[in-house]
Amino acid sequence: MPSSPFLSVPFLSVIVPAYNEEARISASLTAIADYLGGQNYSWEVLVVDDGSTDATARLAEEFIGSNSRVHLVSVPHGGKGWAVKQGMLRVQGQYRFLCDADLSMPIEQLSRFLPPDGPAADIVIGSREVPGSRRINEPWRRHLMGRIFNVLVRLLAVSGIQDTQCGFKCFKGQVAQQLSTLQRLNGFGFDSELLFLARKLNFSVAEVPIDWYYQPRSKVRPVQDSLRMIGDLLSIRWSYFRGRYGKRGSPVHGHAP
Repeated sequence: MPSSPFLSVPFLSVIVPAYNEEARISASLTAIADYLGGQNYSWEVLVVDDGSTDATARLAEEFIGSNSRVHLVSVPHGGKGWAVKQGMLRVQGQYRFLCDADLSMPIEQLSRFLPPDGPAADIVIGSREVPGSRRINEPWRRHLMGRIFNVLVRLLAVSGIQDTQCGFKCFKGQVAQQLSTLQRLNGFGFDSELLFLARKLNFSVAEVPIDWYYQPRSKVRPVQDSLRMIGDLLSIRWSYFRGRYGKRGSPVHGHAP
C-alpha cells in the first residue's frame, strides 16, 4: 500500500481526481478549502493528478503553497478509476469523500453525506435521481443515455441504486480501504465495481439527493464512454465468476447468480 503523506488521522479526507483540469482546478480547490475551513472537524484534501498534460499539477502546487491541508499526488495517466484508487489508498480519514474536480455539486451539500446530517451507512452516494435531487442545464440526450446505462447497471451489477455514476460519494475509511484494494477497473466503470463489491461484502449503501449542474467541459464522452462502461459491467461479472476478487470461501469469491 502506498504510504500516506498525512501525519494524523483526520475526520474527513477529500479526494479530487484531476486530468487536464487547468481551467477550473484553482477555483474548485478554493471553494472546497473555504468551505472546509469553516467546519468544526479536521480535514485534508488530496488532489490526484492523473498524468495531466496541461498546467493542472502546477496550479495545484501553487494553491498548496498557501494551504497546508491540501496535498498533491501525481501518478501516470491511467483513468479516473485509477486516480481514485491511488487517492483512497493514500489517505487515512475516518470518512473519505470522492469529489469531482468540476465541482458540479455545490460543496456546501457535503454535509448531506456526513454525520450528523447524513444517513448512517457505510457508503453514501450523491444522487441526481432520488426525490429532492435536481439536474440543472443537462441536455436531454445526456440524461437519457445516463438512464439507459443505469438500467444496465441494475441488471448486470448493482440493483436498487438509482445513480451509481455520480462523482460525489462518501465512504467510511476502512470500507474505502477494503474496496479500493479489491478494485480492478481503472476507467469510468469503477463506480459500479465498487458498489458491486460493497453489496457482496454486505456494506450498507444509501443515496442522498443533490443539486447537480451540468458542466459543458465534462471529460465524459457519452457514446464512447457508455460503450466502454458496458464492457466494464461485463468484466465485473466475469471477474466475480472467475474468483478474481478474492480467494475461495471469501465473501467476494464465487459464481455469480
